[in-house]
Amino acid sequence: MMSRTTICRGILTRDSGFGLRSMSSWWGHVEPAPKDPILGVTEAFLADPSPDKVNVGVGAYRDDNGKPVVLQCVREAERRIAGNQNMEYLPMGGSVKMMEETLKLAYGENSDLLKEKRIAAVQALSGTGACRLFADFQKRFRPDSQIYIPVPTWANHHNIWRDAQVPQRTFHYYHPDTKGLDYATLMDDIKNAPNGSFFLLHACAHNPTGVDPTEEQWRDISYQFKVKGHFPFFDMAYQGFASGDPERDAKAIRIFLDDGHSIGCAQSYAKNMGLYGQRVGCLSVVCEDEKQAVAVKSQLQQIARPMYSNPPVHGALIVSTILSDPDLKNLWLKEVKGMANRIIGMRTAIRENLEKLDSPLSWEHITKQIGMFCYSGLTPEQVDRLTNEFHIYMTRNGRISMAGVTTGNVGYLANAIHEVTKSGSK
Repeated sequence: MMSRTTICRGILTRDSGFGLRSMSSWWGHVEPAPKDPILGVTEAFLADPSPDKVNVGVGAYRDDNGKPVVLQCVREAERRIAGNQNMEYLPMGGSVKMMEETLKLAYGENSDLLKEKRIAAVQALSGTGACRLFADFQKRFRPDSQIYIPVPTWANHHNIWRDAQVPQRTFHYYHPDTKGLDYATLMDDIKNAPNGSFFLLHACAHNPTGVDPTEEQWRDISYQFKVKGHFPFFDMAYQGFASGDPERDAKAIRIFLDDGHSIGCAQSYAKNMGLYGQRVGCLSVVCEDEKQAVAVKSQLQQIARPMYSNPPVHGALIVSTILSDPDLKNLWLKEVKGMANRIIGMRTAIRENLEKLDSPLSWEHITKQIGMFCYSGLTPEQVDRLTNEFHIYMTRNGRISMAGVTTGNVGYLANAIHEVTKSGSK
């Protein structure tokens, strides 16, 4: 059949009987994506001309002047790296040195799993990338499985497993009345889930609630996972940043390992080293033996290959330089404890300010929760009032990023919260 070339809407097309249409209409059906609820908060804050505005929506650490922080250990690591490293590709699995140090951080310096080479690990694009790699791995090798995700959780968890086409279920976690852990119902959900289910767990500093199980509760959860044969996948985005002690913040993982679980773990250096833009993290999977670990790692690399081929080098160099040098590591431990202590101090300050205002409500949960975020219990309507009347910006679920609270604005923030909650309805 002879084809005919025509001009359609200014775009050259070829009509060869196959019903080809103008290129200008190819994407006409695409609607704008909904705004990310967290990033949208920052956009609104930046557009507000008020001198009193406060942003407690951002998920990145700030100093007491509200400024971004680059750790001294990071600056020193960069100084050592500068001019001494090439820019060649890393292997698909990433920096071997960085992963060795990262696994020690999660599993322990003297872990038998490391000695026995039972851990399959690859460098990932921070915690998000580690979660996505695991979700795709789960879909490929356990295609009939689903993932149980806590209510609530970091919103992107749902996006990650959705896009990996893994069906999602939820389990109870947070109790809005007590503003603490809904422990009894959580345990019922674990017991009632089909044997051999996958569960997403926050290793420490649960996002967005800041509510973590106690050590005794973690032990009970681990036992019940063993009974049911469940697979625990830990997202550990805040190791060291939660309590100021990386060993303490890894306690949940260590409990599960002591009980003989095979686990998966996503690690990130965004929060605890302030390497937000470097996108450096690690995905690890505990295997039965070295042979299985080699096979699993090879498959994780195969999944990474068409995604991004291999991970970036600079952040990995920073991490490996810091963690492999005793002096730099000690400096990091001091600095991460300083960040955690500032957050803990701001929690105490908000609570004390609210109590001085004779608030009719209990604010004990602010200091009971841990980590970067405080799940305040504020309603969407109260959050809207904070924004519209006081120029205070946060997500509408009432999550306060403690990183945005400073000695300079904590009084203003507490007064505003008191104004929108003083009727006692929260």
